[in-house]
Amino acid sequence: MANRIIAKIHKGDKVKVIAGDSKGTVATVVSVDAAKGKVIVEGVHMVTRHRKPTAMNPEGGIEKFEAPIHISNVMVVDPKTNQPTRIGIRREGGKKVRVAKKSGQVIK
Repeated sequence: MANRIIAKIHKGDKVKVIAGDSKGTVATVVSVDAAKGKVIVEGVHMVTRHRKPTAMNPEGGIEKFEAPIHISNVMVVDPKTNQPTRIGIRREGGKKVRVAKKSGQVIK
């Protein structure tokens, strides 16, 4: 398990895309795959698939959906400054909480 990435980004986080075609976009994380190091971000990296008609989908047609992007291509947005920030871990009251490095504010 040497390739496992520790995901400090969670579902529902507001993130900014820092690399790729959607660079600069601020959106919400739909899902996280920590084992593969991928995230799906709402409205980012839209791909098109042409589907053949099947029994389930007799019409077939063109389908657009969000594809996963690498977790290193997004940064969490600081709730206080609305700027991208790195994430730290701090213990408060015996629990681990995520903290924005720029402002020191607890995230969620």
